[in-house]
Amino acid sequence: MKDRILQAVPAGSVNINSVRKQALLDFQKAASIRFRSLELLNLSFIHRSASNEFPQKINNERLEFLGDAILGACTATLLYERLSEQPEGELAKIKSVVVSEDTLAGIARELQIDGLLILGKGEEMSGGRTKKAILADALEALIGAYYLDSGYKTVFEFISPYILEEIERVVANQHHRDYKTLLQETSQHLFRTYPTYTLLKRTGPDHERMFWVEVSVNGNTYGPGIGKNKKEAEQAAARLAYEAISQSVQPK
Repeated sequence: MKDRILQAVPAGSVNINSVRKQALLDFQKAASIRFRSLELLNLSFIHRSASNEFPQKINNERLEFLGDAILGACTATLLYERLSEQPEGELAKIKSVVVSEDTLAGIARELQIDGLLILGKGEEMSGGRTKKAILADALEALIGAYYLDSGYKTVFEFISPYILEEIERVVANQHHRDYKTLLQETSQHLFRTYPTYTLLKRTGPDHERMFWVEVSVNGNTYGPGIGKNKKEAEQAAARLAYEAISQSVQPK
């Protein structure tokens, strides 16, 4: 185990000073986890934007790749065990929500990973600590690091409570709904066509950019949906379209 940990931590990794060490120890205590290697834990929080600031240009992307696979295995196991009556297709749909960027970013915030991120100056200035993609990736990197440090069983015990809580929300239909998928399924079912999205405009400075998107379905246009990025704006437009179409097809 020790050799595997050493191989996973690049030579010339970030020197952990006393302040950073205490922050990592506090994080472990709050998250109820314990790493053998603080260097590996620290590496999981280094975003690629900070790579040039450290020896060997290290970052958490390889750990993220590994953590994504480990998280998928943990989630699939929990779904298989807890939802024994559900067919494969339904399990896949639930899994896609449970391991979505929105969900993982929420768990990362709950663990206060945002405060431990090491970002490049540009990413820091542009609000990188609040970006869902960066938070979700850091959580996956943490999972990958913990797997290398302590093994699958320990990771499974750590992440299971968070995943089970999200599974319950999904089953109870209390999760964040993917309106783009819902709209696409509805459009195919009712009209045998696909929605098309159009970016209308971008407004605001770079650090407060807003996107405006409309969506067309079967000759009708809905929106605009507004969001901090194109993806959010498309989701907002899809929600307007989905709710309008769903209401129009309800029996009177």
